[in-house]
Amino acid sequence: MQKIDQYLEENAQRFTDELLEFLRIPSISADSQYNDDVKKAANFVVSQFSQAGFESETIETPGHPIVFASRAEIEGAPTVLVYGHYDVQPADPLDEWKTPPFEPTIRGEHVFARGATDDKGQMLTHIKSVEAWEKVHGNLPVNVKFLIEGEEEVGSKNLETFIEQNKEKLDCDIAVISDTSQYAPEIPAITYALRGITACELTVKGPSQDLHSGVFGGSIANPVNALARMVAALQDENGRIQIPGFYDDVVALSEKEREAMAALPFDEANYLSNLGVSATFGEEGFTTLERRWARPTCDVNGIVGGYTGEGPKTIVPSWATVKISCRLVPNQNPEKISASLESFMKSKLSPGLEMEFVNYHGAPGLVFDFNSPSMEAAKAAIEKSFGKAPVMIREGGSIPVVGTFQQLLGVETLLLGWGQNTDNLHSPNEHFNLKDFQRGIRASAYLWKFLAEM
Repeated sequence: MQKIDQYLEENAQRFTDELLEFLRIPSISADSQYNDDVKKAANFVVSQFSQAGFESETIETPGHPIVFASRAEIEGAPTVLVYGHYDVQPADPLDEWKTPPFEPTIRGEHVFARGATDDKGQMLTHIKSVEAWEKVHGNLPVNVKFLIEGEEEVGSKNLETFIEQNKEKLDCDIAVISDTSQYAPEIPAITYALRGITACELTVKGPSQDLHSGVFGGSIANPVNALARMVAALQDENGRIQIPGFYDDVVALSEKEREAMAALPFDEANYLSNLGVSATFGEEGFTTLERRWARPTCDVNGIVGGYTGEGPKTIVPSWATVKISCRLVPNQNPEKISASLESFMKSKLSPGLEMEFVNYHGAPGLVFDFNSPSMEAAKAAIEKSFGKAPVMIREGGSIPVVGTFQQLLGVETLLLGWGQNTDNLHSPNEHFNLKDFQRGIRASAYLWKFLAEM
C-alpha cells in the first residue's frame, strides 16, 4: 500500500481541482432548465472513469442518464457495487449563500458549493481510489462496479426499473454508498441501520364552499377543527404514537446497542442551542439519540385549511389538508402502518365530513450486522486512513436505494460517510472538508485491499 499512499499524496491537489470542476456544473435534476447541465455532469463522471482506466457507459432513461462502469476481471474475488449520484438540490434561497453556489470557494479547510458533500465530493472519493489502484498496479484486488445516477434528488424515478432489469449486470457481494456522515468532526463512523418511511396526505372535506361562520357555524362540522382533533389524537402527551398496531413489530434495542449509543460523545445543550429550541421532547424512556435513530415517529409535515391571509375572515372552511410522514424502524411494514394510519384517522372523523387519503411512498427500515466480515474490512480501512476506529451509528433518515439493493440484488450495504451532518446538505452554504475528502479517498483505497482479504 506504500505506492498507493504515495500516488494519493502526489495527486491530492489534482483530485481537489477535479472536484472543483465537478462542482461548477449546476446539475439540478429537479429543474428542467438545467437538463443540459445534468447531462454535462454525467459526461464528467464518464471522463473520470476513463481517466481511472474503467470502461463505462451512459444509459439513457426517460429522465436523466445513469452511468455504469465496471472492472470485473478477478475470478473468485469479491464484487463490490458502488452507488452514488451526480445530481444536486436546487440552490435556493440564493441570497443566503456567502459565495455563489456553483462557484466553488475554498475557505479554510472547506470547499463551499452545492453538491460538495451531497454527493459529488463523497462519490468522487471512490473513483479516485480505483484510479490509484489502476495507475499503480494495473488492476484492483477486488471486482468493482459503479452505479451513478442523476435522479436521486427527485426520487430516483428510473433507478429501480434499471436495477430490476439489470440484476445480472449489477450482481455483487456487497454494496458501498458514501452519502451519509461521520458522527462528528474527527469521529469517523459507519452507519449500520436506517429508518424507513411512509408518507401520506389526508384531506377532510365539509361543505361544498366556505360558509359564513355566524350563519352556519355550530350547525355543521368544521373541517379545520375536525382535522386538528384528528392530528392531536396521533400522539399522547408522552410522545407515544396512538395508531393501532404501530409498535407491534418494533424490535427493541439490545442493551449492547444502548450502551454503545450512551458512550458516544453527545452534548445535549449544544444540540438544543444549534436547533434553536429550549428542550427535547419525545417518546418517554428513551434518550435523544435513541429517539432520533432507533425509535419510530409520526410527524405532521404541513397543515393548511381555511383563510390564512391578513386580517379576519369569519368562515367555516370547506376543507383542510395535512401531510404526514412516519419514520419506521426495522421490521415495521410501511404498507401496514399506512393502512392503520388511514383507518385510525377515518375513525376520528366528525359526522358530515368526508376524508380523502393519498399514500405517497414507503420504504422499510434496515439494520445490518456490524460484525460481518465486510463491516470489519470497512472498520480497518477507515481506521487506517482517519487514524482512529469508526464508531457504529444508526441514521434517522431513509436511503431507499439501500432497501432496493437488499430486495432486488440480495446484498447488504456499507454506509461509509466522509461528510458531517453540519455540512448544510440541502441548505445554503453547503460545504465539505477537503481533508476528509482526501481521507475518504485513502479509506476507499484501503477498503479494496481489506475486502479482498476478508
